[in-house]
Amino acid sequence: MSNIKLIIEERAVSIGKFMVGRLLPFRQKRMVGPFIYIDHMGPVKLNERENFDVLPHPHIGLSTLTFLFEGSIMHRDTLGNEVEIKPGAVNWMTAGKGIVHSERTPEYLRDSPLYMHGLQIWVALPKELEQMEPEFSHIEEQQIPGWTEGDLQFKLVAGEAFGRKSPVPVFSMLFMLEIKSKTKQTVNIGDQLFGEAGLYILNGAIESEGYVYDPKQLLVAKDSTLCEFTIQENSTVYIFGGDPFPEERFIDWNFVSSSKELIEDAKQKWKAQSFDKIEGDETEFIPYPTFKLKGV
Repeated sequence: MSNIKLIIEERAVSIGKFMVGRLLPFRQKRMVGPFIYIDHMGPVKLNERENFDVLPHPHIGLSTLTFLFEGSIMHRDTLGNEVEIKPGAVNWMTAGKGIVHSERTPEYLRDSPLYMHGLQIWVALPKELEQMEPEFSHIEEQQIPGWTEGDLQFKLVAGEAFGRKSPVPVFSMLFMLEIKSKTKQTVNIGDQLFGEAGLYILNGAIESEGYVYDPKQLLVAKDSTLCEFTIQENSTVYIFGGDPFPEERFIDWNFVSSSKELIEDAKQKWKAQSFDKIEGDETEFIPYPTFKLKGV
């Protein structure tokens, strides 16, 4: 019997000037472990008259993980952080009870053509930490654990697996792995995983029980401990997941919580513009859109 429970295709979603490929949430699978939101951004080429500018906007109840393959983003937030995100680094921002941030093309690149490509991910916080103080960490590429096994190249972007631990300061049991191979190889890593697991094919392909799966597909496993597949040559995949939470999560725009009341409070606070402002980026913001609260 196949270990693949669900196949999720990327869905085109607009985030202002740009289209992204949304993987989570999905109507049949709202979360994989604590992972509640995954967007594949790009690849896209911006000309010298275009810039990647996501105006100031708020979050509660989650951590954001930004991981670029190409391009550059300047992160600013209400904690006073101003950090350039480059390919291979992990930008990890924990919203807790509330934070505001912006993501823009750095000033020195604003008049130059620019490629943008990466993943933007939200990880829900455990219920007891949803109202924690906001935090921020930026982990450079060389700090991320990486190793090889034969022709397979591994990188532990976040969490724990293979007896290793990423320096990204996560708040629940989770993993996010990168696997690359230049040759066709069998991958059997189920004994290193736990909880729920999803596999995203960035490029190349994988084969499982006679079926071939291509890029822009997210495969959700029935049982993470049975994770075995054949990775084709010149392929890159990401495997993520972990222990699911016992409580339901709700999502409304950029707000995630186990409490609808906390989401409503954050919504009204943003409408009133009573969140803290980003120093140096105070004049613009994304207004709260109008749509209904959904259970996740």
